[in-house]
Amino acid sequence: MSGKTLLLTGASRGIGHATVKVFQAAGWRVLTVSRTAFDDRCPWHAGETDHLQGDIADPAARSNLVARVQESLGGQGLDAIVNNAGISPKGPDGERIGVTTSDDRLWQQVLAVNLIGPAALMRDLAPDLEAAKGAVVNVGSIAGSRVHPFAGSAYACSKAAMAALTREAASELGPRGIRVNMVTPGEIETEILSPGAEDMTDAIPLRRLGTPDEVARVVLFLCSQKASYVNGASIEVNGGQHV
Repeated sequence: MSGKTLLLTGASRGIGHATVKVFQAAGWRVLTVSRTAFDDRCPWHAGETDHLQGDIADPAARSNLVARVQESLGGQGLDAIVNNAGISPKGPDGERIGVTTSDDRLWQQVLAVNLIGPAALMRDLAPDLEAAKGAVVNVGSIAGSRVHPFAGSAYACSKAAMAALTREAASELGPRGIRVNMVTPGEIETEILSPGAEDMTDAIPLRRLGTPDEVARVVLFLCSQKASYVNGASIEVNGGQHV
């Protein structure tokens, strides 16, 4: 074991699930967070003891979550946070929800999970990150910089704001020895892939969808000492879709 500890939100599927496996293979202890209880069908080691059920969008639940994380760390410091949890609401038929079809409740829900929750975790766990000279990786999206056929307006705005949050936090926390970066995936092949996403491969120079582990390996790099002088960066993981 490396002796390092990661706190990962949104670990139950897709990129989050792959991140658990990649970090554990590298010898990290992984504390996972989701709104649901640990599913014993999940294959990762220590899931029953290192999974924390909690809603990062709820301030009271988040406060309790932070206390449990700190208790679990036992004063040893936190080596990394990966803010992966995110929601992208769709319409009744799976269609994207635009500005004129989204209500206040939807915007508040998306921003609470995708932006405010991650910011609050960085704020509340900053002393633990500082103790370990740790790193934060925020998971953005290609939808944060261009109109996307499946991602709605609220989701896109939350991911654009995540890029600003990454810059702000990198500047503020850097003097405390905490690096903050972002990974920005494009079309990644997961079980919740929107219908029609496969048809977008013609717009991707590599002519294929990405895989969750391809994103997870970049996340591991950003959390490791191999990226010790990388701060405030956003790494595109999209096969060249952004060019």
